[in-house]
Amino acid sequence: MRTRLLPLLIILLAGMLIAFGFPLAVREAAAQQQQVVVDRIDDTARFAALAQFVTERTTSNERRDTLETELARYHAVYGIRVGVFYRDGGVMAAAPVDWTVQAAGDLGKDAFQEALAGRRSHDPPQVWPWQEHTLVVASPVVRDGDVVAVVVTDSPTGQLSSRILHDWLLIAAGEFAALFVAIGAAFRLTGWVLRPVRVLDAATHDIATGRMKSRVAPSGGPPELRRLARSFNEMADNVEDVLEQQRAFVADASHQLRNPLSALLLRIELLALELPEGNEEIGSVRTEGKRLARVLDDLLDLAQAEHAPADLRLIDLGELATERVAAWSPLAEDKGVRLLRGGPEAVTAWADPVTLSSALDAVIDNALKFTPTDEEVTVEVASDGGVCTVVVADGGPGLTEDELTRVGDRFWRSNHHQNIKGSGLGLSISRALLLASRGTIDYEANEPHGLRVTVTVPRTEP
Repeated sequence: MRTRLLPLLIILLAGMLIAFGFPLAVREAAAQQQQVVVDRIDDTARFAALAQFVTERTTSNERRDTLETELARYHAVYGIRVGVFYRDGGVMAAAPVDWTVQAAGDLGKDAFQEALAGRRSHDPPQVWPWQEHTLVVASPVVRDGDVVAVVVTDSPTGQLSSRILHDWLLIAAGEFAALFVAIGAAFRLTGWVLRPVRVLDAATHDIATGRMKSRVAPSGGPPELRRLARSFNEMADNVEDVLEQQRAFVADASHQLRNPLSALLLRIELLALELPEGNEEIGSVRTEGKRLARVLDDLLDLAQAEHAPADLRLIDLGELATERVAAWSPLAEDKGVRLLRGGPEAVTAWADPVTLSSALDAVIDNALKFTPTDEEVTVEVASDGGVCTVVVADGGPGLTEDELTRVGDRFWRSNHHQNIKGSGLGLSISRALLLASRGTIDYEANEPHGLRVTVTVPRTEP
C-alpha cells in the first residue's frame, strides 16, 4: 500500500512546491529587473538635469563638455550606452560618440517617442536568462516646460540575467530541500498510518493459517485503526472460543464413544464365536466396527493436534527424516515398496520435534498406503534460504488438479481410493501439527505419476 500511497503524496507535494515556486521565481526576476530600471531612471534623471542647461546645438561650451565627460565616464565604468538626443534625433552628447537612437533598435525608438511626450518611458519587457537583449530607459529633458531633448540609456542584461539565474538556483535548491523534507515526512506519515494495517494483516494471516493466539496491539496509528485493532482482537477471541469449544466437543465425543465402541467390538467377537466360521455378516460388522474405531482415534488425534501448544526448538531435520524413514522401512519392505532417503544428512530447523515427527509419519504412511508394489517413495531433505523442506514423493496413482485443491480436507478421500483403508483425516492431522510448528504442507502432482507432498519449516528462531 505504501508503494501506491507514497507516489501520490510525492506528486501532490511536488505540484504544490512547483505552484509556489514558479510565481516566486517570476516575482524575483521582476524585482531584480525593477531595481535595475530604477537605477537607470535615476541615471537618466541626473543626465537630464545636466542636459537642460546645454543651450547651443552646434558650438561647444563648458556645459556640453561636462555632459560629454559624464557620459563617457559612465559608459567606461558601467558599460552602458547612453545618449542625449534632440527632438529630431540629433545627438547632443553620446557615449560611445557614434551611438544613435536608431542603434538602440525598436525598443530605443519607442522609448524615445514616449519620452518626447513629457514622461519617462514605460518599463521595458521582462528579461529572462535565456534571452539576449538590452534594457532601454528614456527620460525627457525639460526646459521652461518644454521637452527639448531625451536621455536614452541602453543597458546590457548579462549581469541581470546572471543575478536572476542565481536567485532561481537558490529557489530551486530550496524547493528540492523542501521536497526532500516533505518526502521524509510522507514516509513517516505513511509508516505511522500503515504500520497498524501491516500488523493487522500479519495477525489476520496468522489466524487464517491456524495460529489462533495471534493478536494486534492496539497502539500507534490513527484512532480509527486503534479501534479496528481492538475490534479485531475481540473477534479473534470469540472465534478462538468457538473453535476451542468445537475441539473440546470433538475430543470429548471421541473419548466418550471410544469406550462403548470397544465394548461393542468385544461383544461382536464373542458373538462371532457362536456363529459358523466365515459368516459374512459378522465379518462385515467387525470390519465396520474397526473402521469406526480408527475414525474415532483419528478425531481424537486431530483435536489434540489442534489444541496442543508447540515446543519449538532447534532440531536436526535431516536426522529426524532419517529416523522416520528407518521406522517405516519394514512396512515398505513388507509391501514391496522402495523407501529411499535423499538430500543432505544434517539440516537444522526450528520446529517441535514431536509434532513434526508425527506429521512426517502421517505423510509417509499416506504415501506407502497408495504406492503399489515395485514402485518407490522418496523422502528428500533440502534447505533454501530461511526455510527447510522435506519432500515426500510417491509412485501411486496421484490426484487430478481438482482433487489437489481438496486434498487435506477433513474426511475427504478421492473416489479412486475408496477401497483403501483410511478415515480421510491423516493429512488433516499433519497440517494441524505443522501449523503449531510454524510449518506448512503443500501438495502437487509427481512426475510421471503420484503425489508430491512438501513439508516446510523455518530455519530462523521464532
